[in-house]
Amino acid sequence: MQWEIVIGLEIHAQLTTASKIFSGSATTFGAEPNTQASLVDLGMPGTLPVLNAQAVRNAVKFGLAIDAEIGMTNVFARKNYFYPDLPKGYQTSQMDHPIVGKGYLDITLEDGTVKRVGVTRAHLEEDAGKSLHEDFHGMSGIDLNRAGTPLLEIVSEPDMRSAKEAVAYAKTIHSLVRYLGICDGNMAEGSLRCDCNVSIRPKGQAEFGTRCEIKNVNSFRFIEKAINTEVQRQIELIEDGGKVVQETRLYDPNKDETRSMRSKEEANDYRYFPCPDLLPVVLEPSFIEEVRGELPELPQQKRERFESQFGLSTYDASVLSASRELADYFEQVQQTCGDAKLAANWVMGELSSLLNKEGLEIEQSPVSATQLGGMILRIKDNTISGKIAKMVFEALAAGEGDSADAIIEAKGLKQVTDSGAIEAMLDEVLAANAAQVEQYRASDEAKRGKMFGFFVGQAMKASKGKANPQQVNELLRKKLEG
Repeated sequence: MQWEIVIGLEIHAQLTTASKIFSGSATTFGAEPNTQASLVDLGMPGTLPVLNAQAVRNAVKFGLAIDAEIGMTNVFARKNYFYPDLPKGYQTSQMDHPIVGKGYLDITLEDGTVKRVGVTRAHLEEDAGKSLHEDFHGMSGIDLNRAGTPLLEIVSEPDMRSAKEAVAYAKTIHSLVRYLGICDGNMAEGSLRCDCNVSIRPKGQAEFGTRCEIKNVNSFRFIEKAINTEVQRQIELIEDGGKVVQETRLYDPNKDETRSMRSKEEANDYRYFPCPDLLPVVLEPSFIEEVRGELPELPQQKRERFESQFGLSTYDASVLSASRELADYFEQVQQTCGDAKLAANWVMGELSSLLNKEGLEIEQSPVSATQLGGMILRIKDNTISGKIAKMVFEALAAGEGDSADAIIEAKGLKQVTDSGAIEAMLDEVLAANAAQVEQYRASDEAKRGKMFGFFVGQAMKASKGKANPQQVNELLRKKLEG
């Protein structure tokens, strides 16, 4: 039987606010355990929550960016359940009246096709604390620093049909929240976490199968692996005569398997009711327009502009607009050198390779955009060749000079473009390889093509890579054919 995969994602984005959603406690990552949890975060008697205005603004920004309905009156509710790192015994969230309603996101797949994925809703809620299981000799430690951190839970429609589509969607969300400046997207620190709802059904069947939710997946690679592993488990289970049970599961990357965590609760299991301590949030149209005016150029808009303004391919434009920081870097390089294609090639090639090798983000690049743009200018005006440019780039990365010009001058890397000097050098090369010259002239066209590269190599070696390659090719061909 052929199976169709049905996937929906719930992405929890930790909002970039200085304080928590209902208290003044700090949200700094990495502080000593339990040093950033106030009486409000602990739900102590006599305390009252106060809503963080910036969290509301961030949520509205996201809603506008996905062309969603904005809940002009949205309500907080209490979601009741027991867990050791949830000191209040409930989580303040939103249920029937979320701040962001239906919207959509267009994702670009590997083959270049664009698919629209619906967003069901996005609602504000507080995060729980964290249970720590290492180094406690059979016990667990509870760190409540994260309790009360503002989250935006983004719930997709079950519109994705493969793990790769799910990853493309997650990456698009990741890029968008970073562009908007509402979440740093640091998955390693838990700033962006994903729950994957996975089910299968016979191809052609309209009715959905029973879904399982894989909780708290924290990398794009694990999202893909967890979904594929769970799909395979469900297929084997059904084909062996079993039934999929609706439940929450965890993905173990070490064993590459999902395992049952608990039976899946329904909404009524949480006994939702409106939070008695928080009034409904009523948004004014003027506030919505104010936030709309703060929206930056979004990833899709930037990609389309890179294509139309700079003539870049869809692939190049997509790569360069993947993050706001990378796009800004590329544009600064382009403004400095005036050549978008060369700028794109160097940013996506040598620079990306360097950053990957060193494990650096674009903001940490040892070569500034102005330095790279200045170096590309020297390629364009034939001061250096592409090969020498790589040496200059390496020197810039190593901090051996403040600019390409300084390195070219200090190392004597200026390209030789004097045709007289190049001719004299070529005469020496040909004289030193007289036998090969005779062999070349006696050969047919096909063999000459292979031998020509030998002479070019000898010439560039003799000039220590400084001779203009185009001039070398032209003058060498004339001398050999003469």
